[in-house]
Amino acid sequence: MRVGVPREVLPGERRVALVPATVGLLLKAGVEVVVEKDAGASAFISDDAYREAGASVVDDAAGLWGEADVVLKVQKPGDASGAQDETALLRAGTTVIGLLQPLTSPDLVKTLAERGVTSFSMDAIPRIARAQKMDALTSMATIAGYKAVLIASGSLGKLFPMMMTAAQTIPPARGLILGAGVAGLQAIATARRLGATMQAFDVRPAVKEQVESLGAAFVGAEAQDEAAEDARGYAKELSQQARERGQAVVHDLVRDVDFVITTALVPGRPAPLLIPEEMVRDMRPGSVIVDIAAETGGNCALTVPGETVERHGVTIHGPLNLPSSMPIHASQMYARNISGLLLHLLQDGQLHLDFEDVITRDCCITHEGEIVHGPTKALVAGD
Repeated sequence: MRVGVPREVLPGERRVALVPATVGLLLKAGVEVVVEKDAGASAFISDDAYREAGASVVDDAAGLWGEADVVLKVQKPGDASGAQDETALLRAGTTVIGLLQPLTSPDLVKTLAERGVTSFSMDAIPRIARAQKMDALTSMATIAGYKAVLIASGSLGKLFPMMMTAAQTIPPARGLILGAGVAGLQAIATARRLGATMQAFDVRPAVKEQVESLGAAFVGAEAQDEAAEDARGYAKELSQQARERGQAVVHDLVRDVDFVITTALVPGRPAPLLIPEEMVRDMRPGSVIVDIAAETGGNCALTVPGETVERHGVTIHGPLNLPSSMPIHASQMYARNISGLLLHLLQDGQLHLDFEDVITRDCCITHEGEIVHGPTKALVAGD
């Protein structure tokens, strides 16, 4: 069986789906690995490094897609922003694995089904113990939370740590994390290492202990909602009443901090609005907001995805694809995730799809010309 790794075509995407260390794992499992020329260049991985690991390197993307039995990607095939349309290269019987985002990409899912492509999405891996090594969302959120703090520290006109100098004692910067999932927890840990004092707010009561274990204060208990978390541990869309309670708490909190990092996401839905414009007006001059949710609309009403703007004396960052800004470790982590899933699907060097297995079932999106992922199937049927 031949596994292909194409060069990512999305503008600005610097990650690669496999690194040389994971090539070796797949070779031991009895498969052949083919990598497109310069696939790892943006992550500082040379073609020679892949060859030394045992992979073949080919010049032609079309040839790779045409001959591979399984294609491993970071981003979903094709892109609406003018990149090469990889969906034109799909052929029946191929298996594609990547961050397909099926709940926000119904047209792609329809195309995959129509072309007879079996597809697996790395953002649909179930949150169970034996799937942890495949959990790409956790890996990438870890990097995003870390990088968000670096962005905040770089644009805040204050020092993060407390400093005692001959001139004066400088108090530590005060930060607030909105959304204490993986990205939020990593942001807390990183900001604490840099010396800031931290608070965190989340409507899910279950994260309180994790927040406090990292040395941050968990605030806003009056706005917690037991119904705010689904069975997989992800945030759910809140009722209007719950949103109003949460915004009232957040409004009080943002007045007294130097920087805010927002991380609230609901799978398959626009990012919830946490900071309307009136809250920004009430923040301290020189404060900073880093909105990790910018890719799905942003948690702040004034966020401009992909840009940094200043509004009412507050600097608002809307970064896109933060993991790609740290391509070396992001590629290493993602490669472990995706190779873990592929190895799970292999038996004697060939794909063996056991749909009684929860991992296989939950992250398979299309198979044998059908949409088999329940939530995506319901979404497409609703269209």
